[in-house]
Amino acid sequence: MSKVVIIPARGGSKRIPRKNIKLFHGQPMIAYSIRAALAAGVFDRVVVSTDDPEIAEVACSLGAEVPFVRPPALADDHAGTVEVIQHALAELAQLGYQPDYACCLYATAPFVQPASLREGLAILQARPDKEFAFSITSYGFPVQRAIRLNPQQCIESLYPEYYETRSQDLEPVYHDAGQFYWGRSAAWARGEALFAPHSLPVLLPRYLVQDIDTPEDWHRAELMYASLQQHGDI
Repeated sequence: MSKVVIIPARGGSKRIPRKNIKLFHGQPMIAYSIRAALAAGVFDRVVVSTDDPEIAEVACSLGAEVPFVRPPALADDHAGTVEVIQHALAELAQLGYQPDYACCLYATAPFVQPASLREGLAILQARPDKEFAFSITSYGFPVQRAIRLNPQQCIESLYPEYYETRSQDLEPVYHDAGQFYWGRSAAWARGEALFAPHSLPVLLPRYLVQDIDTPEDWHRAELMYASLQQHGDI
């Protein structure tokens, strides 16, 4: 069965300008995703979906391909992941390539590991009744103990019903790790929801997960990466 990885990388990032090709530990950010995809050894094609000529040039120099240009309507702040993957699969179909599986791999995932990509595929293939498998990780603190600031800027419990519950008695909860989403191509094409019972988890350790949306996120990710390098964990 054929498998493609699609790396969305638009050029218009605002909070961190040129985020997808900004240097991260000496390499364009997108390089980490492309190299992990190539090293995973499970993809027939590594495709970057972009609207930006410079990103396309960098991606090709790293061993990916850019066989189409993403239209402006799918390159703004409101474009969703599912729609971008649907467009990519439709463009590839017009070029005569229709994979059985498609993996969306974010361009800003410097901690992604080839082994995790292989694991995601294996998990999905083992469950023909499911449509997706994607990276998740556990919260580092019980979300049931979350607090908020009310309009008077005073502290309130977000879930007061759990105020007296021991942390070890609270249900473990998880969140999207923001790295990759394996899916059957037919499910992508139908626009199926990712966060649904037909999706399976690929559980990652918290030390390999960092969302990168703000300059603070970027700085934290650089510190994490340096520490992991120092200890030989990445």
